[in-house]
Amino acid sequence: QVQLVESGGGSVEAGGSLRLSCAHSGDTFSWLYMAWGWFRQVPGKEREAVAYIYTRGIRPYFVDSVKGRFTISQDNAKNTVYLQMNNLKPEDTAMYYCAAGTPDAWVGRGEINYWGQGTRVTVSS
Repeated sequence: QVQLVESGGGSVEAGGSLRLSCAHSGDTFSWLYMAWGWFRQVPGKEREAVAYIYTRGIRPYFVDSVKGRFTISQDNAKNTVYLQMNNLKPEDTAMYYCAAGTPDAWVGRGEINYWGQGTRVTVSS
């Protein structure tokens, strides 16, 4: 069973930066064929895939609204994926959930297998 533990949320002013971390444990064979990253959700809106990367460290994806501001990377030695968020905007305010699943699941063709507990990001104007 894979577990995802997140850290790094908080409150910043617009233009500021935060880095989210997500550490995983409990590898399964299928981990090699998954992608992991973050969804975010605001009350009353649909959950949105923000960024993900294949667990092999390839093919990063970013939703259009964060391109050029967010980067995703992973440290295989620490079993951790990072989301560096720069030039944050008030519209980035949300609960951010680390997640892992098949690449198809990230584009809505299946279910995400594993979820973190969520971390709140608040950006004030």
